[in-house]
Amino acid sequence: MAYRKRLTFLMVLDSLIVLTAIYVSLFTLHPGIQIWKYKSVLLSALTLLVSHHFFAFIYRLYQKAWEYASIGELTAIIKAVTFSIITTAIVQFAVFQDIYVRALMITWMIHIILIGGSRFVWRVFRDRYIKPNANKRRTLIIGAGSAGMMVARQLVNNPDAELRPIAFIDDDLNKQKLQFFNIPVVGTTKDIEDVVRALRIEHIIIAIPSLTKKQLNRIFEQCAKTNAKTQIVPKLEDIVTGKVSVSQFRDVQVEDLLGREPVELDIESISSYIENKVILVTGAGGSIGSEICRQVCQFNPKKIVLLGHGENSIYQIDMELRNQYKDQIDIVPVIGDIQDRERMFEVMEEHKPDVVYHAAAHKHVPLMEYNPKEAVKNNIFGTKNVAEAADTFGVQTFVLISTDKAVNPTNVMGATKRFAEMIIQQLDKQSKTKFVAVRFGNVLGSRGSVIPLFKKQIQAGGPVTVTHPDMTRYFMTIPEASRLVIQAGALAKGGEIFVLDMGEPVKIVDLAKNLIKLSGYTVEEIGIEFTGIRPGEKMFEELLNENEVHPEQVFPKIFIGKATAVDEKILHDFMDRFEEMDKEEVRERLLGIANNKELSKVSVSANTSMN
Repeated sequence: MAYRKRLTFLMVLDSLIVLTAIYVSLFTLHPGIQIWKYKSVLLSALTLLVSHHFFAFIYRLYQKAWEYASIGELTAIIKAVTFSIITTAIVQFAVFQDIYVRALMITWMIHIILIGGSRFVWRVFRDRYIKPNANKRRTLIIGAGSAGMMVARQLVNNPDAELRPIAFIDDDLNKQKLQFFNIPVVGTTKDIEDVVRALRIEHIIIAIPSLTKKQLNRIFEQCAKTNAKTQIVPKLEDIVTGKVSVSQFRDVQVEDLLGREPVELDIESISSYIENKVILVTGAGGSIGSEICRQVCQFNPKKIVLLGHGENSIYQIDMELRNQYKDQIDIVPVIGDIQDRERMFEVMEEHKPDVVYHAAAHKHVPLMEYNPKEAVKNNIFGTKNVAEAADTFGVQTFVLISTDKAVNPTNVMGATKRFAEMIIQQLDKQSKTKFVAVRFGNVLGSRGSVIPLFKKQIQAGGPVTVTHPDMTRYFMTIPEASRLVIQAGALAKGGEIFVLDMGEPVKIVDLAKNLIKLSGYTVEEIGIEFTGIRPGEKMFEELLNENEVHPEQVFPKIFIGKATAVDEKILHDFMDRFEEMDKEEVRERLLGIANNKELSKVSVSANTSMN
């Protein structure tokens, strides 16, 4: 019913416009003419009227939503009117052997003006009076490039958008004071705080998808000084691949600010040692282990064995991989505890993997301080079980997931990981299997990360608890950590400790402030409380100690650490006497061994043995 009323209204309106156009054109040429006395005029008017409605249906002028009128609709109007005039000219020539060219030209011009004007005036009226901009959030677009133009066009042309673009910010000095879509460029990124205050900006969109992490961090620091909500356009690769459109804004994530530029992989070398091979991942249900599984599957292994202790987490990664690779890769979920030596040998014998990624471990620093014997059982004996099983059944490459806390460890968790490194370095000397370790810092989004804790505290209204205002940590993303682990396997010659160039360490208090801001609050609203350093924690983390530094990168952003000679007798003595020791003795001896206080002081390069 509504459509019929609309159609009737537009047809009546167009009929009046056609007749008005004819009358005005003839009156312009012949003032005072009585048009109803001329058959040629009446026939021309009737022909133009009928042909207009005919072509209006052909070009769907009565089906278009004129509140969204743009160049496309104007083109349709011009076509419909032009063909109507041509049809009238043909009829005039056929009946009267003459064409009233001047009258038809003036009629054509007036016809287009009135038809187009009648449509576009509705859009202007709707924008100004029916749906005013008063309820829209005043928006600043950072970046007046192609992405910024697309964002502005989308917001300007979409009346239902909640955002109203007020101004652009761009560091290109040639764009300053220019206007795009009637939106001015009002300054550079250094002026963000002043512009937001002066123009009463409520919302900021960072519309530069090609930004590096460092550039984004710098811009966000300026945005964080304001109270405006900050969003960002999707990543460039997601736009190019068609996953999302540039207008699908998302909130800035802490990973955007703290993650670094991704390490580019040597695809050829990785493919050569993974493709059509059997891969086993311990701790496959964990945050790092599961991501290693995802990354490995991209290189088309013959089989991937998902080994883990928790059935729910293994079930989840198993289902995820099956949904994506069910017809390409043999995926085998295995429930087993790395402390169960017999089970580890059984799994290795059954599947005979070519590559093992050992990600299973206890990683929570304060918990391991309270439970040192459990840390030893899992991180040391568990690693020993898996590594010796790998050696027995001819695994080609064994990659241990280690941590920056293994450097000059002050806590049980770090000491057990350093001890695990020593075990595989000893095994590497006498085994055909290539044993290597990979160290990296804190992983954003992992289960043990501080990020989930901060988010819960913010959701609860605060305060966010930080141990010390000067506490710093290295950070990387889960995919980046996993890529490093896989690349290390491809680079392995045996005995190395691979270390990623982690960039600059980040203050935990700065991380907390960023996360509060990203959650839409101010630091004053949530608050930050300093609780003091927890048992076993360091103020600063290290990736290599002075004796382990190897200056050359073996791959972009990847270093090889030097290995310290280990007295195997001391390692075995600790493991043999472990059950007799109490918690304090375990902790004391463990830290002594990990810090080389019970070992030979002679240091040799791992590369010497490799060369």
